[in-house]
Amino acid sequence: MSGRCAGLTALVTGSSRGLGRAIAQRLAGEGATVALTARTLEPDPKYRGSLRETLAEITDGGGSAIAVQADLSKTEDRERLFAEVVESIGAPDILVNNAAVTFLRPLDEFPERRARLMIEMHVLAPLHLTQLAIPAMRERGRGWVLNVTSVGGDLPGGPPFDDFDRSAGFGIYGTVKAALNRLTKSLAAELYDDGIAVNAAAPSNPVATPGAGSLDLAKTDTEDIELITQTALELCTGDPKSLTGRIAHTQPFLREIGWLS
Repeated sequence: MSGRCAGLTALVTGSSRGLGRAIAQRLAGEGATVALTARTLEPDPKYRGSLRETLAEITDGGGSAIAVQADLSKTEDRERLFAEVVESIGAPDILVNNAAVTFLRPLDEFPERRARLMIEMHVLAPLHLTQLAIPAMRERGRGWVLNVTSVGGDLPGGPPFDDFDRSAGFGIYGTVKAALNRLTKSLAAELYDDGIAVNAAAPSNPVATPGAGSLDLAKTDTEDIELITQTALELCTGDPKSLTGRIAHTQPFLREIGWLS
């Protein structure tokens, strides 16, 4: 298959549903061989989407992909996943860290175990997978890492604080996404001379995915999922010398590059 990602391999985490699924499909449609990973391998009535379904959609459309089940909150699963991907399709040229877990609760009653899980999934797992991907990218002299972040990582305004920030319970979510943004910038700086681009992308408005729906984030002011997939494609194929270290909000970024008017 021809396209902007022809000849490249990609690993997309959290690709059983939502943004991860859409990004994986877009990269595959552009010619990448994509490794899919999430906890849900087989269709399950409790969840909307599975790796098996994403895999079928890609291969039925003429794309190339594999599926590897993994729980990315566990160090040993991340290491096993990466080893299986390398053995099956080779070390990834593109790594998309999208897998996430989110709990919303006021900070004064936020359970420590859930906070630790969110830190593990949103910060430590992306760092670890990037560390695993760096050697082959460095040897090739090229590579792209994309961290899927959120506008929730931006600092809230105030005082005075608006009703959303005062009551929504997004404190830990915003904290881990802010940490992921800082991690993105630091990795971009450290890997610049190696030709490895590290960026983060966030929808400017919530996208109506199953996850957003379960958190009541996609009732109003939603945006088309194509905006995040196009942003991902640009950041996963751009020149690492000029397009790195970006915390790209979809709409302003796509206007900047002329894709969106």
